[in-house]
Amino acid sequence: MQSITKTFPGVKALDDVNLVVREAEIHAICGENGAGKSTLMKVLSGVYPYGSYTGEIIYQGERVRFGDIRASEHAGIAIIHQELALVPGMSITENIFLGNEPRRRGAIDWKYARRRALELMRQVGLDEDPDTLIKDIGVGKQQLVEIAKAFAKDVRLLILDEPTAALNEDDSRHLLDLLRGFRDRGITLIMISHKLNEIEAVADTITIIRDGRTIESLDVKGDEVNEDRIVRGMVGRELSSRFPDHTPEIGEVFFEVRDWTVRHPTAEDRLVCKGSEFHVRRGEIVGFAGLMGAGRTELAMSLFGRSYGRYVSGRVFKDGEEIQVKTVADAIGHGMAYVSEDRKSIGLNLLDDIKTSTVAAKLKKITKRGVIDRVREHGVADDYRKSLRIKTPTVDEGVVKLSGGNQQKVVLAKWMFTDPDLLILDEPTRGIDVGAKYEIYGIIHRLVDQGKGVIVISSELPELIGLCDRIYTVFEGTITGEVARSDADPELLMKQMTAMKKSPTS
Repeated sequence: MQSITKTFPGVKALDDVNLVVREAEIHAICGENGAGKSTLMKVLSGVYPYGSYTGEIIYQGERVRFGDIRASEHAGIAIIHQELALVPGMSITENIFLGNEPRRRGAIDWKYARRRALELMRQVGLDEDPDTLIKDIGVGKQQLVEIAKAFAKDVRLLILDEPTAALNEDDSRHLLDLLRGFRDRGITLIMISHKLNEIEAVADTITIIRDGRTIESLDVKGDEVNEDRIVRGMVGRELSSRFPDHTPEIGEVFFEVRDWTVRHPTAEDRLVCKGSEFHVRRGEIVGFAGLMGAGRTELAMSLFGRSYGRYVSGRVFKDGEEIQVKTVADAIGHGMAYVSEDRKSIGLNLLDDIKTSTVAAKLKKITKRGVIDRVREHGVADDYRKSLRIKTPTVDEGVVKLSGGNQQKVVLAKWMFTDPDLLILDEPTRGIDVGAKYEIYGIIHRLVDQGKGVIVISSELPELIGLCDRIYTVFEGTITGEVARSDADPELLMKQMTAMKKSPTS
């Protein structure tokens, strides 16, 4: 890719970007959210057609000018976006061949499609019945379906945008092994990822993009590449620590949960929360650690206005008095806020602009006699844009145009606007870069310095250990232990995350 420049109204997303990828290599692209990584890959794959950008693409020795994504697929290029493009109510076979159905005598040949789907599934290590519906398999397996779908189109260059962002450690490891196997078979791979340890382990070459420009390309074996070197290129400065310095000032217990028990929303005999008990002090960051499916999100959502599952028993106390949180409005009214792990479908309405999203959770703060004060709405949103460093020229932009990290900041702004006493953050840094993570950690510190309490649910143990003052561990809906920051290490946490028996508290 030579001198690629791409402009959107009010912003230059790519500015003279150059990229050289060798055949049969894994080429990683790194950069902060909003650096232009996904935009560059959309140019390459024809999502942004020739004519909507300047510059040239040379593919297998020839200049190519893709008019749409079908043209790039015909050339052997396939892209798998961070938000998987699968239809939940259709089978694996139907999804693999969606828009590319094999035909015989004018009709879809489902017998051949099913047989071919099985072959493709074997190639990607997916052991499922091809008639299984997408909604009935996990995210890790859905990712494999997307790869099988690309292979059905005879892919020679596979682009993966944040392929492991939503995967647990086992699924991530399996996928990375799979990518190595594809490379060994002569397939070229371009991978966008914020997980620097994975990039370092699997990539042959790393290209760093910052503010829409190419900074450098590194040969992983020859350039003594490590995480600090990558971070320096991404953010343009040294990050001596992944976490800002912070001295907590922890006060008294102000939020307490006792005997919280909740059933699964459809499976009557399954408890997703089993007698959970925990507390939060003012000025304290409390972590929740657990393997995928442990029940951390279920606990958080059920507490936040019973927005998940079927309540069985339990009491919630704030400042020593029992409170009722039967609805989301109740929870917000009692000073609770919940930032979902799924910012795309739960945290934000992607049809809204930034200013509308920012004030959505507490409209009465900017309403006079039932009418929204548009001047105040714009002013509030712009203040958060500046204080949270949301990269956008104006708060009138649609949130759908923002990068993942900047969308996450809008979700944070939305709930900070409600002025909560307790902020629950579910996977707050999933899929965002190291620089944006650092900024979000700083925001969390500012909140607790105001005497608020923050709960952080995270699948990254180093994040919990580096950020939280105390950590609870969860296994199969049960809180199995409580660890002080001074005692926390990955081995101890993992032991308590995989044990049913409740451990003594620290």
